[in-house]
Amino acid sequence: MSLEAKIMADMKEAMKAKDEAGLRGLRAIKAEIIKAKTEPGANGQVTEDGELKLLQKLVKQRKDSLEIFQQQNRPDLAQKEQEEIAVIEKFLPQPLSEAELKDAIAAIIAQTGASSPADMGKVMGVATKQLAGKAEGKAISTLVKELLAK
Repeated sequence: MSLEAKIMADMKEAMKAKDEAGLRGLRAIKAEIIKAKTEPGANGQVTEDGELKLLQKLVKQRKDSLEIFQQQNRPDLAQKEQEEIAVIEKFLPQPLSEAELKDAIAAIIAQTGASSPADMGKVMGVATKQLAGKAEGKAISTLVKELLAK
């Protein structure tokens, strides 16, 4: 079942349950999928990788907004963002724990033969592809720097 089909089914359930927060999050995802399908070169399709990037982008946007609303002391708006983040994250793969991420990055470092911080670009290229959707780029980058500095 494609992401779009899952979203449509969940939207029906959210409407029946009168779940406003869930419906907001699902509508945001659906709007992004439609936008991605109509972009030049998309041929009316969104790949699985594209869906994953789309969901990550939505979560990142909402986290940025959440941070701003918290700084501005707007708990009402911050609450809405948190609800939408929870809905969108249901469709993302389960994130890796810090220990699992560290093990994965250590394996990638061994695989690429990196030995110094100068090799960070080589490691990051492989790590971001392998760990897409399972970890944030910032967390990957921080651990790569830490492990290569040893």
